[in-house]
Amino acid sequence: MTEDDLDSPPGQPRDTGDALREHDVRTALLDLLAEVGTVTATEAATRLGYSSGLCSFHLRQLARHGHIEEAPHSGGRARPWRLRQHDPGADGPAEDGFGDLARGLEDESWQRWLSRRDQAPAAWRHDEAFSAVAYLTPEEMSRVADAVRRALAPYRDREQRPLARPDDARPVALITRLFPLLPDTADEADEAGR
Repeated sequence: MTEDDLDSPPGQPRDTGDALREHDVRTALLDLLAEVGTVTATEAATRLGYSSGLCSFHLRQLARHGHIEEAPHSGGRARPWRLRQHDPGADGPAEDGFGDLARGLEDESWQRWLSRRDQAPAAWRHDEAFSAVAYLTPEEMSRVADAVRRALAPYRDREQRPLARPDDARPVALITRLFPLLPDTADEADEAGR
């Protein structure tokens, strides 16, 4: 009997494919990583109420399937994990699947914020959500994305270095989606009829 066999619900055959099945512990771990940035199995166990062994197993499964990766650390036995960082040069089915997963977590976090923001401390009861439409070439779109990444670079080390965080710092979702606006199919039909 393997750990995967223990993962399968009783009475259901074990999935022998390479796809990662949905699981409550894995979902909780992904939510936690989206919230706090990096976490070790021990930290996850403390926060989620599972054993560190169970968290460790599921973190390794998430990593094996490309959803998370080991976060940079300065040695020692602690093994911090984070959501896999996007590689702009990587394309393909695994990246597409992770994009859908990340967008789902982003949307879920946004809905949680909308429903519970009145419970946040007064200084945190606002957000800085905005959107814009700009007419760009593909190269310009990439330059805008790079500019956003560079603007955030001074704050990235706070993810792995909690002591670098100001006392009143909290995890903040920073979501940027740059994509071409495609015409609505009804608009295309109107254009063709003219």
